[in-house]
Amino acid sequence: MSSGLLAHPKEEASVQTGKPAQLIEEERNLYDRIARRAFEIFKSDGLPSHDLADWLQAETEFLHPLHIAISESTDAVSVRADVPGFKEKNLEITVEPCRVTIAGRREAKKESKTGKTIYREACSDQILRVVGLPAAVDVNKVKTTVKDGVLELDLAKAAPDKHTPAAA
Repeated sequence: MSSGLLAHPKEEASVQTGKPAQLIEEERNLYDRIARRAFEIFKSDGLPSHDLADWLQAETEFLHPLHIAISESTDAVSVRADVPGFKEKNLEITVEPCRVTIAGRREAKKESKTGKTIYREACSDQILRVVGLPAAVDVNKVKTTVKDGVLELDLAKAAPDKHTPAAA
């Protein structure tokens, strides 16, 4: 399903400006869980100097990989992210003048009944990616679409600051 949502600070939509307190708290909790898991991996390996590898392994246990491409034109910045299986309602996009945060969560549930045996499985996939932008953008001029597992953000560049002297 494709839709073009414009981000406005006063409207509720899947694109927001600024970071809501709930998202910040979720990021902190996720960071803490990854850090604890990375330390567990470190302790079980007993090998020094694998901090980054341990961290990345722990991160992959909690987060679905998110591949991103960023392009820039004279008047806009475009962000394209592969979000297979995620629908627009599962995503929360936060746009700030110099960065974009893409967060999402989806849950899949399976249940199988064979005679008296019941099999149940609940799985949660989570994505979180914060990317710096190559230019400042106008947070009130954002267009987003989600189609065929691809999130596209079109971000209009911010007007140049009139108070900044031009480079000679």
